[in-house]
Amino acid sequence: MSFKKFGWLVIGAMIIGILISGCGQAAAPPPAEKAQPQQEAAAPQTEAQAEPAQADAGKWCSGVKIIFFPGGPPGGVFATTVYNGAVQAEKDLGPTVEYVWSDWDPEKMVRQFTEGAATKPDGMAIMGHPGDDAFGPVVDDAEAQGIIVTSQNTTLPVLEEKYKSGGFGYVGAELYSAGYSLGKESIKRFGLKSGDRAMVWGLLSQPGRGQRTKGVVDALEEEGIVVDYLEIDSATNADSSAGTPTFTGYVASHPDVKLVVTDHGALTATLETYLKAAGKGPDDINAAGFDLSTATVEAIKGGWTDLVIDQQQWLQGYLPILQICLAKKFSFSGLHIDTGSGFAHKDNVDILADLVNQGIR
Repeated sequence: MSFKKFGWLVIGAMIIGILISGCGQAAAPPPAEKAQPQQEAAAPQTEAQAEPAQADAGKWCSGVKIIFFPGGPPGGVFATTVYNGAVQAEKDLGPTVEYVWSDWDPEKMVRQFTEGAATKPDGMAIMGHPGDDAFGPVVDDAEAQGIIVTSQNTTLPVLEEKYKSGGFGYVGAELYSAGYSLGKESIKRFGLKSGDRAMVWGLLSQPGRGQRTKGVVDALEEEGIVVDYLEIDSATNADSSAGTPTFTGYVASHPDVKLVVTDHGALTATLETYLKAAGKGPDDINAAGFDLSTATVEAIKGGWTDLVIDQQQWLQGYLPILQICLAKKFSFSGLHIDTGSGFAHKDNVDILADLVNQGIR
């Protein structure tokens, strides 16, 4: 059998396996002692982690060591779904995976990358939030040592172009276009007009990651919407509940606000809490954001959250593990995969609810 045919058989088998298994049971967050302050306690060790190493000996990616960055804090709504996807890939394929949690802190991500590369894994799957300039020197060094690097959630276009032949790919939404689409859909769906006021709570200060926020702002301002931009501070970035005073203070001083957009999965999951704290009902302010979670699904059903982009973050866990395995075992180059930007709202949320509750969507 030719190498090319074998490679495609591997990919086909993986896809069939996913469909047959129904993606398996959702994985739990890591042990509670790894969690950061103010985060909920994590569940016990996952089945994939608990299995003895010899159980993976016959799997085609066994023996490969990978360091994976879910991005946020243990127990965080977005990061946990990413983690669930990575754990499922670990279970299906057989590599040994170490998970590193970063509280969405770009400086911490770079520092943790350097520490991880020093242990000489076969591959590292990173969140791209720090950007090409910050990640460039440490990724260059890792690649020089033969470590396969790939990214998820936020693109690193310079590094991807430089190392894609060796397996550097991307799995995630195209950030600017996703933000722009949410802004335009919000205008249409909520009947906004020139002169209306909107609050956008995002991460413009982060290279790369800030492009999604910029897309939202550009879409709104093109239609004459008055945009009040608020940067998500470090405390709120790590723990969404810390942002409640910021939200309530803004709403109190801007009673004419028609739309609130939260460019952060955990903040979107907290919208109902924010609105209630501000003394608002489900129909008082239109609310839009990114990424589905159990809390967000319930908020959509209750009318608190009106429009959400689903970027299928489970795939941002599963596919980078597969990418590294394919590059290590079969010398496949990097794959650039857009995980989509479909809209969830009250008319279709019931279709997705069960998958969200399982930690798959």
